[in-house]
Amino acid sequence: MHEREWPEEGELVVCTVSDVKDFAAFVTLDEYKGRRGLIPISEIARGWIKYIRDYVREGQKVVCKVLNVDPERGHIDLSLKDVNEHQRREKIHEWKNEQKAAKWIGFAAEAAGVDRVVIEEAIYHEYGQLYPAFEEIVATSGEAAERLNLDEPVKKALINVANENVKIPRVTISGYLVLTTPRPDGVNVIRRALRSAQPKIDNVDIDLVYVGAPTYRIKVTAPDYKEAEKAIERAANAAIGVVERAGGTGKFVRKQKTG
Repeated sequence: MHEREWPEEGELVVCTVSDVKDFAAFVTLDEYKGRRGLIPISEIARGWIKYIRDYVREGQKVVCKVLNVDPERGHIDLSLKDVNEHQRREKIHEWKNEQKAAKWIGFAAEAAGVDRVVIEEAIYHEYGQLYPAFEEIVATSGEAAERLNLDEPVKKALINVANENVKIPRVTISGYLVLTTPRPDGVNVIRRALRSAQPKIDNVDIDLVYVGAPTYRIKVTAPDYKEAEKAIERAANAAIGVVERAGGTGKFVRKQKTG
């Protein structure tokens, strides 16, 4: 199911080739209840085409760009050549995720005893797509479900299904804090520095492990490398700041020196 009945010009759509002629390929749009579209031979590939079947065949899944939509005539013009390989992979990945999410909605609807359309409409209204809702429910430990206009039993069912099926990709990076202080109460200074190196950041875990004076290993786990780098820099700077304000020295290094 898709929220809109017709695609928009410029949109990328997943299609199944249904019939190949000498002058064009006819397809059905998988995301729009099997509406039919046409790829003229001039939009199949760049350059001169001798045999159209060298590029498309019946039953093949292709990603096309929508060139023109005429709902009154029921006509959709498409281009295959205007979609590069990166766009094709991204769209197929998105389409597969939407298919999985559609199944999960069926599970949640059955568990909550409601019509699946109720859940779909609530998610489309908030997100425009199905899969991002499940991903955000997991990333926010269920808080995202509260934004959906659904009864509590349905929200709980969605949270359960999301937690059972969605695995948020996470990355881990690490480095070493080297902290020294000449003060008599240096132990307390270091403790304060280490506490400051563990700020609360949404969806980020920061762990500190004592390696051996004056070195501490800092490990950060986050949804992606960009967030992880920001978090480890923030944590390291906080700890170093505490030590330096107390007259000590601090630095952050990626690798521990040996020997």
